[in-house]
Amino acid sequence: MINVDDTDSPADMIDALSLAAFTAGSQPHANETQLDEVRADASLLPPGTVIARTARDQWREALLGCGPGWTIRVSRWRDGRADVSVTAETAELAKEVLQLATKDAAPPPEPDVDVVSVGFWHRSARRGFVRSTRQMAAEPWAAIQANYPAAARQGLADLVTVTASDINGRLLLLHGAPGTGKTTMLRTLAREWRAWCQADCVLDAENLFEDPGYLMDVVLGDEEDDSRWRLLLLEDCDELIRSQAKQLAGQALSRLLNLTDGMLGMGRKVLIAITTNEDLHRLHPAVIRPGRCLAQLEVGPFPPAEAAQWLRDYGAGNHNVAFAAPLTLAELYALRSGRKDAADICRAPEAVGQYL
Repeated sequence: MINVDDTDSPADMIDALSLAAFTAGSQPHANETQLDEVRADASLLPPGTVIARTARDQWREALLGCGPGWTIRVSRWRDGRADVSVTAETAELAKEVLQLATKDAAPPPEPDVDVVSVGFWHRSARRGFVRSTRQMAAEPWAAIQANYPAAARQGLADLVTVTASDINGRLLLLHGAPGTGKTTMLRTLAREWRAWCQADCVLDAENLFEDPGYLMDVVLGDEEDDSRWRLLLLEDCDELIRSQAKQLAGQALSRLLNLTDGMLGMGRKVLIAITTNEDLHRLHPAVIRPGRCLAQLEVGPFPPAEAAQWLRDYGAGNHNVAFAAPLTLAELYALRSGRKDAADICRAPEAVGQYL
């Protein structure tokens, strides 16, 4: 018996009805799976399925079908994911029907070598903790290395050559001013490491370390495939790791540190990459202590002479320009595209009065 009220949708009813035979005992065996990506033309139904119910709302499309001795429920979400569950008279039949339903459902591998698969985590009020997969453009290190000043280039070059056997710390810190290419570097790192490491971006890091249930879901990942490392990407987490983080973020900092070298991280192949605009000396000492970090790299602006050389090398037409201060990569691209005028950037800053 189930209770239904006006908060339940037709798709919710399909979820309930799919368990009727399982609850009654006529189909006492169940098997289910989640798919991160599904081909648009994949039906997710085995041959001979008789469709009993369909429903569609703003979140998903749900379907209930049946066959000799089995029942199948399919939920396809707007973000491209799908949930498929089967109940059957025998465990072997449930497994067979699920395999037939999901066979060749995933899209073929992307042939473009400059594309990398990245998972995105977030907490949804309706669906709980959700992971979606997207294909993202990512250039190789050789194609972007000139976009970083000489002071940062060697350290970044060493980082992209790291392999699983080289791991001697679980935390990667990229710090520096906005517009210096930290996010681009993370995409390239995901591409260069994809043979042994899966990159997952957490969109709401503030929720991740405040909610133990959310953190455990992300850390455990797919327990059936523990052969690869995972790289959790946390962008602009200044509040989490600055020196006052313990007072401001409660247990969040403690859980981050526990994940890098405490009991929470033991047995899990998890790396954490954090970008921040803070200077290194303003970060919490526990974050940057020796042995915790795989790398601590400053991605800073180009010194004036290097900035001028970058413009000469990449055809901005400002061959004789001289700058009074360092420039970020974003400012150099703005100059090259004409969105900023070189005279404005070259102009020395105006004197400031000596006010108390």
